[in-house]
Amino acid sequence: MPSIAGGGGWRLFSAGRGISWLRLRRLQRPLLSSLASGSGGDAPHLPVVIVGAGPVGLALSFLLAKFGIKCTVLERSMEFTRHPRAHFINNRTMEIFRKFDGLAWDIERAQPPVDLWRKFVYCTSLSGSILGSVDHMKQEDFNKVISPISVAHFSQYKLVDLLLKKLDGVGFQTCFPDELGGSSTQDLLLENKILMGHECSSIQLTDDGILVGASFNNGGRVQERKLHCGLLLGADGARSKVRELAGISMKGERDLQKLVSVHFVSRDLGKYLSSERPGMLFFIFNPDAIGVLVAHDLEHGEFVLQVPFYPPQQMFEDFSAKVCEQIIVKLVGWEPADIQVLDIKPWAMHAEVAEKYVGCDNRVILVGDAAHRFPPAGGFGMNTGVQDAHNLAWKLCLLLNGIADPSIIQTYESERKPVAIFNTELSLENFKAAMSIPATLGLDPTIANSVHRVINSSLGSIIPRNVQKVVLEGLFSIGRTQVSDYILSENNPLGSLRLARLRSILDEGKSLQLQFPAEDLGFRYGKGALVAEDCAESTYQAEELKHSKRSSGEYIPSAKVGSRLPHMLVRPLSASSEGVFSTLDLVSGDKIEFVIIIAPLKESYKLAQAMLMIADEFELSAKVCVMWPQGSRDVEAKGSISELAPWTNYVDVEEIPRATVNSSWWEMCQVNNKSVILVRPDEHIAWRAEPDMVRDAYSDVRRVFSQILSLNRPQV
Repeated sequence: MPSIAGGGGWRLFSAGRGISWLRLRRLQRPLLSSLASGSGGDAPHLPVVIVGAGPVGLALSFLLAKFGIKCTVLERSMEFTRHPRAHFINNRTMEIFRKFDGLAWDIERAQPPVDLWRKFVYCTSLSGSILGSVDHMKQEDFNKVISPISVAHFSQYKLVDLLLKKLDGVGFQTCFPDELGGSSTQDLLLENKILMGHECSSIQLTDDGILVGASFNNGGRVQERKLHCGLLLGADGARSKVRELAGISMKGERDLQKLVSVHFVSRDLGKYLSSERPGMLFFIFNPDAIGVLVAHDLEHGEFVLQVPFYPPQQMFEDFSAKVCEQIIVKLVGWEPADIQVLDIKPWAMHAEVAEKYVGCDNRVILVGDAAHRFPPAGGFGMNTGVQDAHNLAWKLCLLLNGIADPSIIQTYESERKPVAIFNTELSLENFKAAMSIPATLGLDPTIANSVHRVINSSLGSIIPRNVQKVVLEGLFSIGRTQVSDYILSENNPLGSLRLARLRSILDEGKSLQLQFPAEDLGFRYGKGALVAEDCAESTYQAEELKHSKRSSGEYIPSAKVGSRLPHMLVRPLSASSEGVFSTLDLVSGDKIEFVIIIAPLKESYKLAQAMLMIADEFELSAKVCVMWPQGSRDVEAKGSISELAPWTNYVDVEEIPRATVNSSWWEMCQVNNKSVILVRPDEHIAWRAEPDMVRDAYSDVRRVFSQILSLNRPQV
């Protein structure tokens, strides 16, 4: 079975820093020895090829480039779409973007003012009665209590623009077929390039990599370029070609709803909504039309209207620009003079997760929407994808530098797939919550779907499509009378009851939610590139059951293994250092580095020393953070010099607890200060122990790092 670490591939991907005893031991392992003699072929020319230049593919490219891994990106389109698509960036993704050379701050500066998008509005038209609204921002979001940065509302194409600028800063170039010449361009000349107009058309497993075929149009003639790589990463979206070629199927619910997405601009409408009823989402119900309007940018009047449609009676081709303008006017309630429809796209809502994330002998890896497809309720799609990339990048770097075993790739799946399954269920529940509003108003979507199925089954083979369309739309028109002024009125007993139910749903937080802090920040890896705590498996399963239902619950900081490192502001205890920063900033964004967090206790210092020594043996970068209580002085921190000598890769910091809580960092994390915490390069906790529970520091720590790097795992 071919392996990335076998044969010449290992030499190509090594860091070139001399062969340590650890590498010699690794080379002598029976499996790798057999692989080394298996092919005798040339090593792959490209370490990594990424298919798809959306936010996930570009984020992954940036991370790999920052970590020194060369890669090539294939993008089937000749230009980047301007259709806004995703727009909500949650806390965890913004935290990741803080380390993309200031990307998070670029987003904060460029996004619309928060007061223009913090609400969801339910109304009969954009100028008609407001049935209710929900404010999704809390004071703690602005105070940055649970995270050093807030959520953001920023259109996907604008994010892509910023990512391309960041990639340009690390040496990436965007190239077109006519700039590259024919299909014989050498692989090495394609490193750190985004190849526009190149579609992944074939993959072939070789003895030492993957041979990728990329078709492109060169002067009116379709050609195929061959690229030989060690790893192929499929970040090519919901209809992933890589997933199809790798023979990986999806599991879940398909075709939950079909919609038409209408991208349009109207500064008049944007100006009106900014002053009269600002919001991010507008759910509009009236006798003439129903739709959801996404206000991507009220200041510039940029919108996307989502309208359900029911084929084959209603077809996408029926939604011309003129028809879409008419629907917009019905939903607005008046006719803005400057409506301009820019783009109309059909799409289908699915709730599916790939049966596996890794295929073709660990050579093909799915990332983002290629691995999971969610309903848009809650904005989990792009956010989960960026977090996939963040989880994967550091592992690939250690693998391609000969430090980790190839089986570390399997930990990407074991960690991220459960998150995707959970987010699928959560987005489904959030979607059902969204549907509870029209159902309360007498517009139950399940009834509409049942009517559609009856027409398909009973009339589909008997009467022409245009007659079926008239019947369907006639029935829908009758149904929409439920939201007429006559029925939906406080003066009508039925309408008054429905409006009271609607207000109750909104007040109790049972409608569509935007933020899920407990899930966005509180998810935890149960197994993977970590060392689980005793009884962790049963505890993890119990937590899964507890959180299996949709909630907008409170995030509770935790230092359990697998959790994201909790945020608290700290101050460096050094006369030469000033300012405050987040505990998340202890983890470098520029290199692969582990962080060891300890309190200033003698036994903790000793264990930290052992960890630094073993990390050095594994050729891993690591540093110690000594967490001092509030009020500590620089002179006290000087004790770390002697306690950690001869090691100098440490930092002393002082806690800055929140005034309202006044608990120490250790108390906030629900652990005592005897704990020693090992944090991975992706800011998740890999191991936690108390020194008096460690029998043999050096052998135990060596076992910990071996497990994180998958050096003691069987080959898959």
